Amino acid sequence: MDLVKSAEVFHFVAGRIKAGQKAIIANHNLHSLYLIQKNEEIREFFNRADLIEVDSMPLIFWARVNGRPSRRFHRATYLDWRDEFWDQVCEHGWRVFFLGSEPGVADKARERILAQWPDVQLATHHGYFDMAPDSAENAAVVGQINAFGADIVLVGMGMPRQEIWILRNEALLKACVAFTVGGAFDYEAGVQTPAPRWLGQFGVEWIYRLVIDPPRRFHRYCVEPFYLLGPAVRDLIASIRRKSHPPQTLSQRDPLELLNAESAELASSDRRA
Repeated sequence: MDLVKSAEVFHFVAGRIKAGQKAIIANHNLHSLYLIQKNEEIREFFNRADLIEVDSMPLIFWARVNGRPSRRFHRATYLDWRDEFWDQVCEHGWRVFFLGSEPGVADKARERILAQWPDVQLATHHGYFDMAPDSAENAAVVGQINAFGADIVLVGMGMPRQEIWILRNEALLKACVAFTVGGAFDYEAGVQTPAPRWLGQFGVEWIYRLVIDPPRRFHRYCVEPFYLLGPAVRDLIASIRRKSHPPQTLSQRDPLELLNAESAELASSDRRA
C-alpha cells in the first residue's frame, strides 16, 4: 500500500494522463486483504495496480504499530477526495466515465454532480451486464468507454467484481486511469447514506455500516478479520526484528566494507560505460 495524500494521487494521475499512459489505482481495506487470500484474480489485480490507496483507518493504525509513518490524512478514498477530484477534473478538462451501480442510479448521480460542477464531461453505464470477457455486452461497454475518449474510468461495482473487471479489460481500454470506487455513485445519487466522516477518522465507520445492513455486513466485519490474524502476527514479528536489528548507517559500517562497495560500484560503472 502507498501512504499518499489526495494531492499526491492527483499529481500521479495528471502525469499519467499527460503522458498518455494507463494506470490502475486501487484501494486496500480489511475486506480486500481477506479477498487476496481467497481469489487469485484479486491477488493479480493488486500486484498489477500502479498505486494502492489505504481505505481503512484500522490499516493506518496498524501501519503505525509496525513502524510506518502513517497518519490519518493518508486515508485516501473517493469520499475523502471527492470535491478535490471534481475540481481537478474541471481544471484539467479530463473526460470521466463512470461504470457501476444499478440502472438509473448513475444517471441520477451524474445530474447531481453536473449541478455542482457544470463543466464536467461525464458519461455513465450501469454495472448490471455480462462481464465475461467474450460477451457482447462487455464488448459494448468497453467500446462505449473508448468511443467517449475517457481519461479516467471510475469503476464502482463493489469488491471483487470491480477489480476483476479492470483486470480483465485494462488491456482493451485506450489510455486512461482506472479507479475502483465501490459505492461512490450510490452515495452521489442518494440511494445510500455514507457514514459520518468523523466516524471514519476514528476507525469505527464499520459499526455504522453493520447497524444499517447487518445481513450483508456481518461476515465482512465480524468473521473476515479473524482470517487476518496470521498475517498480522507475521507483520508484527517482522516489525520487532527490524527494530531490534536496524540497518547499519554508513558511519557504522566497516571501512574495508565501504572500500569494497565503492570499488564494486566503480567496476560496475566501467562495465556500463
